[in-house]
Amino acid sequence: MTKKIKHPLAEVFGFPIDNISEKANRFRTKRLCPFNNKVPSCTKDKANDPLGVCSIYENGGSNIAITCPIRFREDWKIVDDAASFFFPDKVNWTSLSEVRLNNKDGNSAGNIDMVLVSYDANGKLIDFGALEIQGVYISGNIRLPFTAYMSNPDKNKNMDWTNEPNFPRPDYLSSSRKRLVPQLIYKGGILRTWKKKSAVVIHKDFYSTLPVLTHVDKKQAEIAWLIYDLAYDSKTNVFKLVTHEIIYTLFEPALDIITKPNPGSIDEFSKLLQNKLDEKLDGAPPDAPILGQILGE
Repeated sequence: MTKKIKHPLAEVFGFPIDNISEKANRFRTKRLCPFNNKVPSCTKDKANDPLGVCSIYENGGSNIAITCPIRFREDWKIVDDAASFFFPDKVNWTSLSEVRLNNKDGNSAGNIDMVLVSYDANGKLIDFGALEIQGVYISGNIRLPFTAYMSNPDKNKNMDWTNEPNFPRPDYLSSSRKRLVPQLIYKGGILRTWKKKSAVVIHKDFYSTLPVLTHVDKKQAEIAWLIYDLAYDSKTNVFKLVTHEIIYTLFEPALDIITKPNPGSIDEFSKLLQNKLDEKLDGAPPDAPILGQILGE
């Protein structure tokens, strides 16, 4: 797509919003999910009133951010890619969803999105690996444009949302700090202690916002970063999930790089403080009471 997009909605209930085919209309009308949700319907946000936005545009349509983790389940590419990292060839394996992980005290460290398990001819567990699927948080309000579009999809497929308040945008910083990093620290730390491998499913534009990670050979790796993109098919007017790249890293070096701050200049911060101090001393009311006010002087 080369035209300038003036709204944030890339995919709704699995289809681009300008796809008015019979199939796309059925999925929108029935509020269905085409990407292997645990039930046929979309359940994002609210089961009885789902927010069926799978992905959003950014930069006027030049980029797409996958906002729903279920979107990554298309054709189960992610489990094939993860299994090729976890297990040797020609081994029996399957996947288990939403598996609770406890710490030593029996307290929950959270649910693992998917656990891939290998087993022998008698069904006995041989090995396992954990798959974490990371969508992108949104800043702004996505439900308002979604509701406006759903009120009349054919009429609103080319709607202009640029002048509306709280225009939705991907929030990569919150996605990494509030979601991805804690997942790696707590659940990933337990798995590494057990000497089990992890795989992280992520969209390529999200991955590009992370610090550059040190790559290692697949055989040495503790984490596989499964990086995907959405490729537009003009013949069918749908986006298809494609494997963009797979990167292999060790656990601690990757975590150190991601969590290490990149400090700016202390001189610039000191100038900012001096400017604010000057404003206060020139008569602007202070944010908190000064000592004289506390003592009643």
